[in-house]
Amino acid sequence: MLANIIHFVLSAFLGSEILSKVPQTLHTPLMSGANAISGISIVGALVAAGMTESPWAQWLGFAALVMATINVVGGFLVTDRMLEMFVKKKKAPPAA
Repeated sequence: MLANIIHFVLSAFLGSEILSKVPQTLHTPLMSGANAISGISIVGALVAAGMTESPWAQWLGFAALVMATINVVGGFLVTDRMLEMFVKKKKAPPAA
């Protein structure tokens, strides 16, 4: 249990340090990568929820599944919105 807490704290610290050092132009590709990692988390949560007999572990796996799904959907919505900012707007046809 102590090792898991240490891993969680170190991961949170490392994640916040990486995100604070990334330039704003790289946030969209980084977010896309994070979405892919959350997809892996969804698979892990499904396996964790389905392979155990303990109701507590099943509820924990379900909560992890819901949170990872929210992260993936929200990440794709934000990425889509950010990519729309780079689309060139069509010029209006010249008035005759």
